Amino acid sequence: MNPHYYCVIMAGGIGSRFWPISRVSKPKQFLDFGGRKSFLRMTYDRFTGIIPPENIVVVSLAQYADLVREHLPELSDENLLLEPYNRNTAPCLAYATYSLLKRDPEAVIVATPSDLLIGDLGMFEQTIGDALDYASDHDSLITLGIVPDRPDTNFGYIQVTGGKESYNQSIPVKVKTFTEKPDLELAKVFLASGEFLWNSGIFVWQASVIRREMEEYLPEVTKLFKGWESELGSPCESAFLEKVYMNMERMSIDYGVMEKTDKAWLYPAKFGWADIGNWESLYGYLAEKDPDGNAVKNSGKTLLQQDRDNVIYSYAKNKLVAVKGLENYVVIDTDDILMICPRDDRKIKEVISQIGMPGFEDYR
Repeated sequence: MNPHYYCVIMAGGIGSRFWPISRVSKPKQFLDFGGRKSFLRMTYDRFTGIIPPENIVVVSLAQYADLVREHLPELSDENLLLEPYNRNTAPCLAYATYSLLKRDPEAVIVATPSDLLIGDLGMFEQTIGDALDYASDHDSLITLGIVPDRPDTNFGYIQVTGGKESYNQSIPVKVKTFTEKPDLELAKVFLASGEFLWNSGIFVWQASVIRREMEEYLPEVTKLFKGWESELGSPCESAFLEKVYMNMERMSIDYGVMEKTDKAWLYPAKFGWADIGNWESLYGYLAEKDPDGNAVKNSGKTLLQQDRDNVIYSYAKNKLVAVKGLENYVVIDTDDILMICPRDDRKIKEVISQIGMPGFEDYR
């Protein structure tokens, strides 16, 4: 393994769209949704075949430090970077970039969300390895693009030069445009054109290159890190970050840098990939459904009558869950919350927005 290759796992999100399972106290990256490993554990494990374990860094919120250590007990303290507040991916990656540059000026980074599901690990490792090798020799900012198989409105799309002929060669392709979550009709046009791939959220670049591009296109973020050379990795780091993040606006790396730089390239990825961002996408991913399309997880008994295409999760012990006449719904039962809502992300967002109102603090 190349000693200059690093992985940055971004694990500071709240995962609010999986409420009420994902809560402020224990967000999505620490959940397993019925599997044997949490999202964070799976993400860490899949990179150990590519990156030296001592070079895998996790960026999370200070309030989740104990949860990260619980799920990744082998992670060293220097590889756990703790943000005081969630400010989206640009500040997260600025913090990680400066920290790794102080450790290794020749660092080449693959940055990944902590909540992706990946199939065909052999193809995944080969793709990531090839992208790291390419990035180490080029001043490029690479994003991995997933070849789409349907007009999905839950993902961002990236247009490339040359269409299918270019990305079928499995080499980096120049990016033309980014489009964030189009409506269904536009997604159909994108799919038919053959020029668009899904934005995987996985990036590969030299630390020195992303530093230069962030300092050019995101000075409002990078200027707040002034003095990082002496502060990061020192006993004063927490106080320094508190000051930095207190004045930081939320900003994504896609909007802040990738949509503006002329160094954006896409590496086509053909391994299995799923961004499980909400209950709707989880339903599409779950393979185990009854003959009527219901995905059920319940430690007790479940009685269904005339129900179709629902997600029914009960986390209460020894409870009978009886449902009749529902179609395309989400029924989630926890110790303190019961949510029954159409399996429509917009409807669920409306419910979650109400939880932000005064009086619901205990349920966030």
